[in-house]
Amino acid sequence: MTNSHSSETNVLPLIVEPEQLVEHLGDPQLLIVDVPLNGDSYRQGHVPGAIYLDYRYLMRGEGPVPNDVPSVAFLSQLFSAMGLTRDTHVVAYDDEGGGWAARLLWTLELIGHTRYSYLNGGIHAWRDAGLEESTEPTAPTPSDYQADILNPQAAISRDEILDKLNDKQFAIWDARSKAEYDGERGNNKHLGHIPGAVNMDWVDAMDRQRALRIRDYAELITELGALGLTPDMEIATHCQSHHRSSFTWLVGKALGFNIRGYAGSWGEWGNRDDTPIER
Repeated sequence: MTNSHSSETNVLPLIVEPEQLVEHLGDPQLLIVDVPLNGDSYRQGHVPGAIYLDYRYLMRGEGPVPNDVPSVAFLSQLFSAMGLTRDTHVVAYDDEGGGWAARLLWTLELIGHTRYSYLNGGIHAWRDAGLEESTEPTAPTPSDYQADILNPQAAISRDEILDKLNDKQFAIWDARSKAEYDGERGNNKHLGHIPGAVNMDWVDAMDRQRALRIRDYAELITELGALGLTPDMEIATHCQSHHRSSFTWLVGKALGFNIRGYAGSWGEWGNRDDTPIER
């Protein structure tokens, strides 16, 4: 028998609207996490009860690919400090249209914690809806969470991508700007894109008229289909550091795509001498 709270949060969809979330504030099974790009954003105002997470903790921060996934020991520490339990339903949001919030959700997917939602549009949509904000920091209640990579399929490695480059059922969604994709911008050893990759800038999946919520699904499916990205394919998505492409991973998931995140992204691919590159 579940208590009424956990059964309530079970109905929170992957993409939750501000008006839906406000009805669940105070639910003890809910962990609302603000992962802003600008640290001041949380202090200026956040969803009541939300805890603050420094986005830098979502990346390894060292070694040849600093944007890779942190170690499971580090993730266990992090999620314990945040108060995550097996029963917790996480709702993540940020101040930039979904990049860092989605990186958190992608990390949860990787460790097999599938009870999560994205607050559509983040703090911009919350403010747009005229909902109450708090400026009081919320301290998490620490837990003992053992993280493990239970769902490695959420990620895709450089070697796997290399193996699949000629597979007609495989596609790559490059979420960087057109200038980066075209090899005109970037600060990597090599510029350009992975052979065969198609480009839709992550910001083009956001609706600027609707406080950065995800754009109309039917329109997105049509546009992505025109690029050659369809629900029947296996899709890898990347950017420079798997920050912007965490959002495109989330969008793909919301659209029902079979999509995987390449954590190494161009930070890895573009700084090696043995990876094929198109310009």
